Amino acid sequence: GLEILKVVPGRVSTEVDADLSFDTKASVEKARAIIKAYDANGISRDKVLIKLASTWEGIRAAEILQKEGIDCNLTLLFSLAQAVAAAEAGAFLISPFVGRITDWYKAKLGSNWSDANNGGANDPGVTSVKRIFHYYKHFGIPTEIMGASFRNTSQILELAGCDLLTISPELLAELSGNTGAIAKKLDANNAQSALSAENITPLKLDESNFRLQLNNDAMATEKLAEGIRNFCVDTEKLEALLAN
Repeated sequence: GLEILKVVPGRVSTEVDADLSFDTKASVEKARAIIKAYDANGISRDKVLIKLASTWEGIRAAEILQKEGIDCNLTLLFSLAQAVAAAEAGAFLISPFVGRITDWYKAKLGSNWSDANNGGANDPGVTSVKRIFHYYKHFGIPTEIMGASFRNTSQILELAGCDLLTISPELLAELSGNTGAIAKKLDANNAQSALSAENITPLKLDESNFRLQLNNDAMATEKLAEGIRNFCVDTEKLEALLAN
């Protein structure tokens, strides 16, 4: 994080260990330790985002940390229920994973998947972020949305106008060769009509409602669990490298 901040003028996200994703108390303690380490190296907390998985426990940890002035990035986010819970907790930023949502539906449809019918504006990852964007803007939610995990430039262009996008160097290179006009697909001013068309109503989420809605969304449930498992494996690999 310190090395990245030497070249990045904004913020750096530093992740709480994935194996703490279901432990609110331990996640808060780890986040405080991360902020303390940055502070010891002369980096103020306004340059850091604490990255937490969008589990119920991770969202509760973010709620505690935000009240302490520690901004959080809720990651592994695949559903509106997760997005609404994160917003209600006062999270600074969420990172919905566009490409991983699309991957799930593409695998599920198999030979029935069609880029013509399921790509572009109809891409399931794109439509998920659009729905969150319209919900947030309509209800005046300040939490920022940072689309992430893109598989192609079409997904990026379909989300032009989103608060933030995190884009790989490869896709940035592809975009740099695009000389055509780019339409602003997401506009806060159009959130009202978009919400009416999508039939979105306010969600009220306590713990049981959150868990039920997440459970009823097979894609979000599976991708969240898979993401935590993979992050845990990556952590173990990193620890092994550092030990040598």
